[in-house]
Amino acid sequence: MSNNCKKVDNDYSTSSVPQNGRKGTVTMFMIMLGFTFFSASMWVGQNLAAGLDLKGFIMALILGGAILGAYTGALGFIGAESGFSLDLLARRSFGQKGSWLPSAMISFTQMGWFGVGLAMFAIPVAKELMGLEVTPDAMPWQGYALVVIAGVLMTSSAYFGIKSLTVVSYIAVPLVAVLGTVAMFMAVSNGDATLAEQFAKGTKDLSIIAGAGLVIGSFVSGGTATPNFTRFAKNGKIAAIVTVVAFFIGNSLMFFFGAVSSIYVGGNDIFEVMLNLNLFYFAILVLGLNIWTTNDNALYSTGLGLANITGLSKKFMVLVSGIIGTVAAVWLYWNFCAWLNVLNCTLPPIGIILVLDYFVNRKAYLEDSVEIKTVNWFSVAGVVVGAVVANLVTWGIPSINGMATAAVVYLIGNVVCKK
Repeated sequence: MSNNCKKVDNDYSTSSVPQNGRKGTVTMFMIMLGFTFFSASMWVGQNLAAGLDLKGFIMALILGGAILGAYTGALGFIGAESGFSLDLLARRSFGQKGSWLPSAMISFTQMGWFGVGLAMFAIPVAKELMGLEVTPDAMPWQGYALVVIAGVLMTSSAYFGIKSLTVVSYIAVPLVAVLGTVAMFMAVSNGDATLAEQFAKGTKDLSIIAGAGLVIGSFVSGGTATPNFTRFAKNGKIAAIVTVVAFFIGNSLMFFFGAVSSIYVGGNDIFEVMLNLNLFYFAILVLGLNIWTTNDNALYSTGLGLANITGLSKKFMVLVSGIIGTVAAVWLYWNFCAWLNVLNCTLPPIGIILVLDYFVNRKAYLEDSVEIKTVNWFSVAGVVVGAVVANLVTWGIPSINGMATAAVVYLIGNVVCKK
């Protein structure tokens, strides 16, 4: 009787996902594509359009997308092949208590972006559609009401886990992709110059390498959480392919949406393009769904990370995180975006150590026989030193600098430990 009444954890928060819990390829593609649909990525598109011509823009997308794809594709592969979440992988590569560092970093960052995302929905709707005045010092009660409504809805989908995330993705992804693309083409066709001619305007003071760095940095923090979702894929090969393709398509769409918004209507979001085209209701729908698909994934990862640290259930930690993110949303939007971008540089060192440790000890991972230490100090040191280098070294691409440094520290530690 007790076995029949035992609750099943469909999110496998503390164990590997078995084959009967895996999802189909189309479902995984929808989840991963929806993960990349985030308005903050459109801001990057605006910066790329200002600093690059159309050819340079496309080359930056390809170069940055290839590097980001290699990083997230590797994480997607190990997540699916092992069935482990980021936090369970971290227990094996960082140690049981050492895993609290990556869990805390990913949770803190993703909770912050969740809050920012809520404000990114509420503030434009309050200003553009309700005609309210919103400043860093003043937010009308209607704006806060929008934050609360969005917070409740997005927290609910994260609370119910992978099944709810799947439903949201199946609804949101086609709508955002189709409506956003149609609006983009309408803006270009209604403009007084071609896309290439519009891209030729501006300062054009950005190199392709720097542009690629912006492409990578736009999603490298969220991409570090890739194993939390690809562990539900049928196998590692499918997970890697789906991740690379979905992330490249999704991020590229966001960059183009932001670029077209910038050069045709002076904004940074496809929402503003749709308003300019008098597509008011579609604008609200696309803005809300666009943020929702990323926010519920972010909060889901936050719940898993905090559950690893506290030992409490993922669902409970999602609720707690959702409440904190909702309460702090407006403050985070006005005060914390710069700090979140700093934190973005701290997460790639985590991901590269997870990947290296997996392939160095792949057989033990597949047999689930990895010796779990209390703390793997070389892994911890790799993250700390890598984060410092990523944030302080001005040459090259910050996330790549951080990953390279973390990899060297980890590999040295691995050699020392074996001796």
